Amino acid sequence: MSKYLLDKFLYTIDRDPELVERYREDPAGTVRWWEAERANVILNCHGGESSTWLRFEDVEREALSTHDYPKLFELGAHPFLTLTLFIAMFERDYDEPMAFQREYAQRLAHFSLPYPDIAT
Repeated sequence: MSKYLLDKFLYTIDRDPELVERYREDPAGTVRWWEAERANVILNCHGGESSTWLRFEDVEREALSTHDYPKLFELGAHPFLTLTLFIAMFERDYDEPMAFQREYAQRLAHFSLPYPDIAT
């Protein structure tokens, strides 16, 4: 399992409004595309630098493809990266301010200290 790759996905999707919308509308397709085209591109590197070995495990791919942020948290994805991306995708679906954030907290409430390790 690669917490780095999970966080890299969340980070890169969240920084591009078009990718946020793509991931909202077609999560499984976006995950497949990103894994094939972007997973091995080295962050903040100019030119054709890339690696060849990074890929999601099935459990990671499933959690990303179903927007299962409690599972992503359990797998060690950074909670701030997860929260900011999912706010961008789903906050608009709620009528009350902070409603999505409250749902996020409620769905993660079953976790107790110590939280899953988020170090990469």
